[in-house]
Amino acid sequence: MATFEETKKIWKDADAVCFDVDSTVVTDEGIDELAKFCGVGNEVAELTRNAMNGNITFRETLIARLDIIKPSKQQVADFIEKNPPKLTNGVSELVNTLQSRGVDVYLVTGGFMSIVSEVAKEVNIPIENIYSNKLMFYFNGDYAGFDVNQPTSASGGKPKVVEKLKTKGYKNLVMIGDGSTDMEACPPADAFIGFGGNQVRPKVQENAKWFATNFQELISVLAE
Repeated sequence: MATFEETKKIWKDADAVCFDVDSTVVTDEGIDELAKFCGVGNEVAELTRNAMNGNITFRETLIARLDIIKPSKQQVADFIEKNPPKLTNGVSELVNTLQSRGVDVYLVTGGFMSIVSEVAKEVNIPIENIYSNKLMFYFNGDYAGFDVNQPTSASGGKPKVVEKLKTKGYKNLVMIGDGSTDMEACPPADAFIGFGGNQVRPKVQENAKWFATNFQELISVLAE
């Protein structure tokens, strides 16, 4: 992984930036909020903590959490309507700054397309630049699982997405996120910036060469 100075230089020269979504672009964890909405918040939050701290595999915890929630298509639609995205301070300005510099911006997340697409609209990121999980429903709208073919549905999924993006010819691709699944995407990402503005994950704080606690810090470096 690049040193702090190398990371800073790659950041200033970035041609692509991949953001995690939960606790990074938005202030909360989407699956936890959906669980609360469906009345099973406490059970699911504990599993989320274990996943983010890297104690169990992402897919194991995803299956376990969704088996508790079992969200119907209608519940997901109601949740989206009643819970507009809570954006992290400065993220809209940061995305706008990057795009004005000709940088391609992506959302790479273990969250769900139906929820993440609402976030993307808020920060002006095209839908085709989202790599996320997809919920599946039976014809009557009941929960039917999730699409296991999406790379982000398993540990090691984010590196696979970044590897795919690197084939587009990006030379300075930066991954930004709060969790261990984000950190493991570097390499193939050219640099990783840990984000602790909403949640501080000790493993990420200790190992990231650059650990930012607000997006203004990243905007300021771009302006240097």
